[in-house]
Amino acid sequence: MTHEPSAAQKAIGDIAPKLADLTDEVLFGDVWEREGLSPRDRSLVTVTALVALYRSDQLGFHLKLALENGLREQELAETITHLAFYAGWPNAMGAAGQLKAILADAD
Repeated sequence: MTHEPSAAQKAIGDIAPKLADLTDEVLFGDVWEREGLSPRDRSLVTVTALVALYRSDQLGFHLKLALENGLREQELAETITHLAFYAGWPNAMGAAGQLKAILADAD
């Protein structure tokens, strides 16, 4: 039985297979599955951290995941707006642009 490679396997499995395995097994297989926070809350925390740290390379993936995990467009937009004052205007503007593109692609 064959299964579809994970996003990590597709992105970096050929160059950094151990990092891809750790992403799948530890990050998404353990940390994201812990009972202390819901997937929705974990997504909100993760998006907040990525916006604040201007980690735009990972932000798009996590904005999509946040929508899948039950966050609404308005909640993500409000989070980004709020972060403009704590994490910086350029960070928020970049994140808002990514959210807009993701929503446009979803339509």
